Parts: sequence; structure tokens; C-alpha cells
Amino acid sequence: MRLPVVFILVTVVIDAMGIGLILPVMPDLIQSIEGAGVARAALWGGMLASIFAVMQFLFGPLLGALSDRWGRRPVLLVALAVMALDYVLMAVAHTMALLVIGRIIGGITAATQSTAGAYMADISKPEEKAANFGLIGAAFGVGFVLGPLIGGLLAEFGTRAPFYAAAALAGLNFVFGYFVLPETVTDRIRRPFSWRRANPVGAFRHIGALPGVGRLLVVIFVYGVAFYVYPAVWAYFGTERFGWGPGMVGLSLGLFGIGIAVVQGFLVGPAIRRFGERGTVLLGLGVDIAAFVALGFVSNGWIALALTPFTAIGSIAGPALQGIMSRRAADNQQGELQGVLTSTHAVATIIGPLAMTQTFYAFTVPGAAIYLPGAPFLLAAGLTLICVAIVLATPRARAA
Repeated sequence: MRLPVVFILVTVVIDAMGIGLILPVMPDLIQSIEGAGVARAALWGGMLASIFAVMQFLFGPLLGALSDRWGRRPVLLVALAVMALDYVLMAVAHTMALLVIGRIIGGITAATQSTAGAYMADISKPEEKAANFGLIGAAFGVGFVLGPLIGGLLAEFGTRAPFYAAAALAGLNFVFGYFVLPETVTDRIRRPFSWRRANPVGAFRHIGALPGVGRLLVVIFVYGVAFYVYPAVWAYFGTERFGWGPGMVGLSLGLFGIGIAVVQGFLVGPAIRRFGERGTVLLGLGVDIAAFVALGFVSNGWIALALTPFTAIGSIAGPALQGIMSRRAADNQQGELQGVLTSTHAVATIIGPLAMTQTFYAFTVPGAAIYLPGAPFLLAAGLTLICVAIVLATPRARAA
């Protein structure tokens, strides 16, 4: 594997780890700063997570547009340097105001996933794009698994230790990228910067005007809301339905993350060669619907664990969707497209947890008309079925 690709994948791993790495210590850290209990710490934690997602929504298109104009290399390297400093800021923060500022900066720097995706599109042949986007998904899965694990271990050395570790990882990757990352944006594909297209509304309007891409963006959003059922309610679902403790919940999430990493790293390419991008999207969505329905009614925890490899197969849909849209966008729009995708995922991240946790509450609260802890998964199945209908109704289009 070429060193620039290694750098891109490590950057995505660090983005994913940076979120999970600090999760185990956030309750204790917020309580120590606020001097309050767990309930108030949870409120602050939710607010910080929302701020992070909002920044990704706002700045994904901007960073993508900047990378289309000035290149992927400077955007990625500057973001990593700022990210390292941001984690140091959070490590020394002793007020909630500084933590809020830290999450604002962190959300902006994490929006470079759009630039990482654009870099991968730049170096990929059209038929390789979906498989290479799958590698990015696999890297995110690896980071999703390693982050909380390492964060929990480092927490033994104090609530500030994970922040220093995250800063060191970002700093080391900056040095690595400085020496190995060539620029891929040439004068042939360089696009003038325009504020009208660098804001989320303008970027959505221009990218949505590409043939069929507007509908596929709707699919990305609805599918994102549906797929967020796992991180949003899995811990509560496992506790309520199976009586799982934190260890079992962590094990099941780890298995799911590993499954996604394996599927997106090794199965996306063969699936696309066998079924094509459109067929792979439909296959992945179909698997997701079956998995969601099964989890909606399953009553045995071991069966739920056994379903993990099957549920992970559904993740082939995401990279295939990205591949279709990347082929419909011009070479000088790849950063803009990836920025729009980052913003779309961010909005789904904001709405998904609210929809899924409220559904879980409505069907598990004492006195509920119907007791059904798996109701959020049935909602996710319905949303995914809508995605299938939209994909089937979207006409095929040639690459730009």
C-alpha cells in the first residue's frame, strides 16, 4: 500500500479514535470541572456532542471547497496541527467554556474527512473509487473499536491522559504526512473558491443538481439516521432486553466495529465486481432491513451477538453509494462533494440519536401501550426501506 494512502487511512483512524478515546473520561472530567452529579454531566456531554456535529455540518463543505482550490495537502496538514493543539487545550481545560471551545475546534478539524475522501477519489480510477471508500470506512471502524478501548486504559493514568494521547497521535501523523503526502490537485482540476458554494446551502444546491445525486443525498441522510440506531440505543437496548452489563455492551459494540472494518476493507471491492455499484447498494440495504427486523423482535442476547457478522454486511451500501456519486461529480468537484457528504452525515448524527432514543423511550416507559425494546430497529427498517425505493427510482447516469 502506498504511503499517501496509509496516511489518509491513519488520519481517518485518528478522527474516529479522537472521538472514542475521550468518551470514557468525559463524565468524570465534566463532574470534576462542574462539581455536579452524573445527570448534569450527561447534559453537558450531550451538548458537547451536538456542538461537535454542528461544526462538522457547517465546515465540511468549506474545507472541501478549500481543498478543491488550494489542495488536499495543506488542508489536511493544517487540520492535524490544529487538532493536536486542540487536544492539548482540552487536556488543560479547567472550565466548561474551554471544553466548549475545544469541541468547536475539534468538530471543525474532524470535518477533514471530506478532504480525506476527496484525496482518495483523486488517486482512484473510476472503477476503484467505491472499494477505496470502503477502505476509509474500514479505517473508521478500526478507530471506532480502538478509541474507547485505549481511552479506558489510559483513564487509569488520569482524566487528562487520553487528551494528551490524542494530541500526540495527531502530531505524529502531521509529521508523517508532511514527508509522504504529495498534492493531487493540479491546475487541470483546480476550482476557484466561491463562498456561495462553500456554505452548506450553496454546496447542497450545486452538488444536488448533478444527475441523480440529489436523490442519493436523501438516501445518505435517511440511511444515516437509520444506521445511527446502533450507537444511539444499543447500550440501553442490551440492558433492557438482555440484562447486559457494561462489559457485554462494550464487547458487542467492539464485535460490530470489527465486523464493519472487515466488511468494508475486504468485501466492498468483490461485491461491486460481482453486483455492480447499484446492486451492491441494494444488497447492503436489503441485509440491513433483514437485520433491523430481526433485532426488533429478538429476545435472546446470544442470538443478537450471533447476528453481528450478518448486520455488518449491510455496511457495503455506504461506500458503493459514495462511489456512484463520486463518478457523477467532475474531478474539480470531489472536495465539494465529500464536504456535502460530511455535512449530510453530521445532520443525521444530530437527528438520529433523538429519533431513536425517543422511540426506545416510548416503547419501554412504564405504562407503554406496547412494550417493545426493539422498536427503534423496526423504525430503522422502515427508513431503510424508503432508501431502497429511492435508489430504485433513481435513473442511472454516466460519470462526469
